[in-house]
Amino acid sequence: MDIQHRHSENNGSFFVENDNKTIAEIVYSLTNPAIMVIEHTEVDPSLKGKNIGLKLVNKAVFFAKENGMKIKAVCPFARSVFEKFPDKYNDILYLR
Repeated sequence: MDIQHRHSENNGSFFVENDNKTIAEIVYSLTNPAIMVIEHTEVDPSLKGKNIGLKLVNKAVFFAKENGMKIKAVCPFARSVFEKFPDKYNDILYLR
């Protein structure tokens, strides 16, 4: 499954499309160049059980690390992923 990325100066998303329709997406904003705020994650029910939400979170984490950012998770799903795997994500979280 191909995860695409849209990015502008202050926000962006990682998403999956099927027939030109977004079927999974994680949306973020940049409060400053060093902090990515994950605001929302949505996955179509047809993708249930395929770990697409986790893959979207991992794409966001990779992007943040690659660009020297920390992540603040406002999105309940992303926050639950970070809490479930603290050893994997603690170094990227913005905790203030």
